Amino acid sequence: MDCQEKLEVPVYTDVDRETFLRDIYPLRRPAVLKRVPLGPCMRAWTVSYLAQKGGDREVKVHVSPEPRMDFLHKNFVYRTLPFDKFIQRAAEAKHSDFFISEDESYYLRSLGEDVRKEPADLRKQFPELAEDFHIPQFFEPEQFFSSVFRISSPGLQLWTHYDVMDNLLAQVTGRKRVVLYSPKDALYLYLTGDKSEVLDIDTTDLQLYPEFVKASRYECILEPGDLLFIPALWFHNTLALQFGVGVNVFWRHLPPEGYDKKDPYGNKDPVAASRALQSLERTLGILEELPPDYQDFYARRMVLRIQSRAYLRQNSDTA
Repeated sequence: MDCQEKLEVPVYTDVDRETFLRDIYPLRRPAVLKRVPLGPCMRAWTVSYLAQKGGDREVKVHVSPEPRMDFLHKNFVYRTLPFDKFIQRAAEAKHSDFFISEDESYYLRSLGEDVRKEPADLRKQFPELAEDFHIPQFFEPEQFFSSVFRISSPGLQLWTHYDVMDNLLAQVTGRKRVVLYSPKDALYLYLTGDKSEVLDIDTTDLQLYPEFVKASRYECILEPGDLLFIPALWFHNTLALQFGVGVNVFWRHLPPEGYDKKDPYGNKDPVAASRALQSLERTLGILEELPPDYQDFYARRMVLRIQSRAYLRQNSDTA
């Protein structure tokens, strides 16, 4: 059933750096930004132009027989294609050349040169196309982490997840629906790591996921040229309403030492958070030395302690 009220993401027009840093960024809430200059990409990035300029550079892409990609059951495979062939296939509804089926869906999340060490950067992987895209200067140059191509077949839906860095999603071509959930609703999202187990967010099985209905759902439709500011830790789920090309720009808003240096994707939890979670696992292991009823009791005490601390912090932040 469609179980959640849809809350609108606020929209701002003609936003410059000063306005963003003064009126939007401090709120730590998603925002759609319209009429921010993105450069020649807005008129230039047709399928034929992208294929020509991107050339035959090989890219690793997700290929799925279904438009809703499922990270739990891995209903997709990774395949390598020349960029020009990939972009042509991704724009098609039916394929004469395919890996799985003629209506398979494609998704590209561009990678760095050394995928294990280097973040994606359009200026390095696609220099000719990068010239067309002007990154909004809403952060200091030294904070820049990555610029990532996001290219989707029409109808492709990505699972709900969070990132640990702030980012701007620039929708260059095509329309995209984005659904977002606050970090404060994490308890209702049935998390496995940084991802939600609830794949169908529109007609959710509430017998399987009864708490999901408590999460507040924020929703927006991105038109070509729109930017979506997604603060770190906000969960997001994207649905390509049309074939679309976008660019994600991530930047470090915490001190550099707070991030895992061996994280080219920007999705590993901050160093302190990782240490805390590891400590929790060790603590739960220690509890196993006790009988089950004691384990249950002291685990509940720990939950109460965490809840009271979070509640006190929340009240102090809103006071």
